[in-house]
Amino acid sequence: MELNETTPLFVISVAAELSQMHAQTLRQYDRMGLVSPTRTQGGSRRYTMQDVAKLREIANLSSQGVSLEGIRRVLNLVDENLELKNRVRDLEGELANQVLSQPGNRVFAAGDQGVIRLNPGQRPERGGSVVLWRRK
Repeated sequence: MELNETTPLFVISVAAELSQMHAQTLRQYDRMGLVSPTRTQGGSRRYTMQDVAKLREIANLSSQGVSLEGIRRVLNLVDENLELKNRVRDLEGELANQVLSQPGNRVFAAGDQGVIRLNPGQRPERGGSVVLWRRK
């Protein structure tokens, strides 16, 4: 079994101690969907290091006066931002591979539809496309 930050290791009492919260608070956050630990076959919660880090972030936001609904929104935006960054990274890699595999003066753009080739003089549609150009 490989251990990393996504390995469910900690029972609720250990996760509560690591996050400096009460176990009942963790149960409440689980019911609310703020942090959803994995479950064993017997139904016990198992928390990962990512879960503990998220619990610490929740505690930090809460101590700054952010409501639980506000915390939920912040966490959703953080997750969405991470997904978008991963998508951009994937598109940039795909674009770089396309450019390296095509000889000559070519221009490509990466957007929602993936990587597309642009003809000379053609501009990509607006919307934040990444454009890469390579000379011969």
